[in-house]
Amino acid sequence: MASARMHDSGSGEPRLRVAYQGVSGAYSEAAAQKAYPNSEAVPCDQFETAFEVNFSSSCCFLYWDLPFLFDCSVNSLGGSIHRNYDLLLRHRLHIVGEINYAVRHCLLANRGVKVEQLKRVLSHPQALAQCEYTLTRFGLVREAVDDTAGAAKYVALSKLEDTGAVASSAAAAIYDLDILAEDIQDDSDNVTRFLMLGREAITPDTDRPFKTSIVFSLEEGPGVLYKALQIFAKEQINLTKIESRPWRRSSLRSPGDNANGLQKCFHYMFYVDFEASMASDNAQNALKALDELATSLRVLGSYPADTTII
Repeated sequence: MASARMHDSGSGEPRLRVAYQGVSGAYSEAAAQKAYPNSEAVPCDQFETAFEVNFSSSCCFLYWDLPFLFDCSVNSLGGSIHRNYDLLLRHRLHIVGEINYAVRHCLLANRGVKVEQLKRVLSHPQALAQCEYTLTRFGLVREAVDDTAGAAKYVALSKLEDTGAVASSAAAAIYDLDILAEDIQDDSDNVTRFLMLGREAITPDTDRPFKTSIVFSLEEGPGVLYKALQIFAKEQINLTKIESRPWRRSSLRSPGDNANGLQKCFHYMFYVDFEASMASDNAQNALKALDELATSLRVLGSYPADTTII
């Protein structure tokens, strides 16, 4: 989700407009309302569109990062949304907060349609993965679309009788669909993490729990990643996520390769979240040591940790 400009709400007070990927009824819209209760949620068709919103310096941006289960940044079933990693590298935005949102999936269909009539189901690939066992039990063919609420809207507008959607109960109400089954996610503890991004970084402090997100690259070689992670252990810093992503910038040749050798087509970036504020001495020490080892290092943000789930 992303937030855009401030505008006058009619009461003389500026109102934050928060852009999110999807259409009305998306989980990201609900997360935006949790993060900014008095904001205006603005839908964007694609994550890329949301990232390219013309930000003002006083606004922040909310986007769907990685589904995760409590203490890790990956959903227990669905995994990561990888293209957002690439977008973070391409846009100079800062993570300024996170939102944990409990996702409760429903199987939706047009009024009067029964489960037995359905042949296929549409939804975001993450939602389909999170409901794999249930949808298999129903015998439904799964088809991926851009977002959950968009699937519900399409089923409703097309008046489909053989196709359902996996989406929220809010989407069912908005698009006048029946809820054929509730809480169909395979894991009852299905929590998605959303990140808030802003043009300006916030000033971290140490008076409450903070997280810091970074991305770095390393030289190729045995034990190099181990040395990087050992830095955090030495400073008694707990890592909550580490994930690698290939960065398709150029074709890299390993030392010693000849003309007939294999080329490295990807340069790997490592994304790490850790439990510490940039204002703390241990985080500063760790980043200083990592900077000496890494070929590149960027702090994506240091922000208050969300300790609630709704």
